[in-house]
Amino acid sequence: MKDYRYLDGVATLRLDADACIGCGMCVAVCPHRVFALRDHKAVIIDFDACMECGACGRNCPVSAVDVRPGVGCASYIMGVWLARLTGDRVKPGCC
Repeated sequence: MKDYRYLDGVATLRLDADACIGCGMCVAVCPHRVFALRDHKAVIIDFDACMECGACGRNCPVSAVDVRPGVGCASYIMGVWLARLTGDRVKPGCC
């Protein structure tokens, strides 16, 4: 998902590897494949692909994942997608 990024290094995503139980929910719900399971634990494999939708944090049963939705401007990324899908030439703004 390298074409759908806003600013590198700004996501609020945090993973507590010690708390992770390796259930794989973050991997299953992340729309950008930010996570993977390695050695029965979640790892962040593409931090800058995170659009901070919050699905990972809401679905983690042990609260090992924390993210503040919207800080990395997910609305901008989604606006770009919609503009591309609809052929709109208007550049989406950021919140």
